[in-house]
Amino acid sequence: MKINGQRPITALRRAVQWGDAKVPMGLRTLLGLLLCVGGVFGFLPILGFWMLPLGLAMIGLDIPALRRRLLAWLERAERKAEAGGGAP
Repeated sequence: MKINGQRPITALRRAVQWGDAKVPMGLRTLLGLLLCVGGVFGFLPILGFWMLPLGLAMIGLDIPALRRRLLAWLERAERKAEAGGGAP
């Protein structure tokens, strides 16, 4: 399955990298909370369920232990997807 021509894991990784590079620490948490709230209302036309994992990832970037795990997981999942392992 592809989203905008990208695998979902690639899209998530690019969004996390963008948030890490461009959004200051406190605003990432706020952005993450807003995305999570939007994800809860994913049944509405403009919002989507894709917002929930992205929001959790943005929040995870501000917590050092979760940050290391998140970045390592994204790297492993993308390598597995590129190798044809069938990662989501």
